[in-house]
Amino acid sequence: MSWLLYLAAVPTAIVMLLRVLSLVLPPGPAQLVSFIAFTITAFGLMIACASYGVVAGILFRLVGYGGLVQWTVGRAFKWSMWLTTGVSFQVTGSMKREGGMTGEDALTLRPAVFVGNHQTEMDVLMLGTFFPKWTSVTAKSSLKWTPFLGWFMTLSKTVFIDRANRAMSRATFDTAAETMVSERQNVFIFPEGTRSYAEEPTLLPFKKGAFHLAVQAQVPIVPVVCANYENVLNVKKKKFRPGTIDITVLPPISTRGCTADDVNRLVEKTQKAMLEELIRLSHVTDNGKNGMPLPSASGVDDVTRELRKRH
Repeated sequence: MSWLLYLAAVPTAIVMLLRVLSLVLPPGPAQLVSFIAFTITAFGLMIACASYGVVAGILFRLVGYGGLVQWTVGRAFKWSMWLTTGVSFQVTGSMKREGGMTGEDALTLRPAVFVGNHQTEMDVLMLGTFFPKWTSVTAKSSLKWTPFLGWFMTLSKTVFIDRANRAMSRATFDTAAETMVSERQNVFIFPEGTRSYAEEPTLLPFKKGAFHLAVQAQVPIVPVVCANYENVLNVKKKKFRPGTIDITVLPPISTRGCTADDVNRLVEKTQKAMLEELIRLSHVTDNGKNGMPLPSASGVDDVTRELRKRH
């Protein structure tokens, strides 16, 4: 037990020392020291929450609630990060309508394929804040063998994808589609496939796996847009400061009756809607300092009113 206390005490003492130093050092070194303190805190809490997830995964699966594991672990990470780093995400459902449904309605859907923009490693915290119940993520297969994190992900119904093996990936998605329908389990996917580390509101090209999965399972696609948070965390510049980051859940996009021939259209429609919202959010986040020209939002007559509205 003493070694566990030692493992917890040493990083805590280092973080506290770094935070004190950030208050007395010149701006440049203070920025770097704050970034290092944040990084140590985030990874330490991630390991702690993943360890909790291993225990929760075993217990929840024993009683038939394995689909809730990632939700409960995500919430633990959300609150522990807010208490220790001051970073939080504000989730709202868009009131625009698609097929008679709003973003608020989308949060209650089950099953569905949720897709979101991928910026940095801090998107793990975004997932912990946003994650609906009965939702699992997809991840590259190599993570399965990572201590603690991999064990937790395996126990919590993560969909592991071998990107180097196309046939294996296809088989994995076939199984995932069947599980989604039979167990009413949502799946969250980052269609960009990798982190963008963007310093402005932009998206990388979307991969089609998430859309093929939604079509195969005949479940809706729910776009989730996280505002560009360069003002809070910039990995390239080693910069961090506490703050609140906006997330918008857009109306679900139906795949009912769609086939593989419709995938390109679904990709284009989803990416367009997400980029419009990402740019809109750039005008309401951090006093609009990262704002870009605002395109006309579909379904909105008064662009100025939409810009000022925080869904």
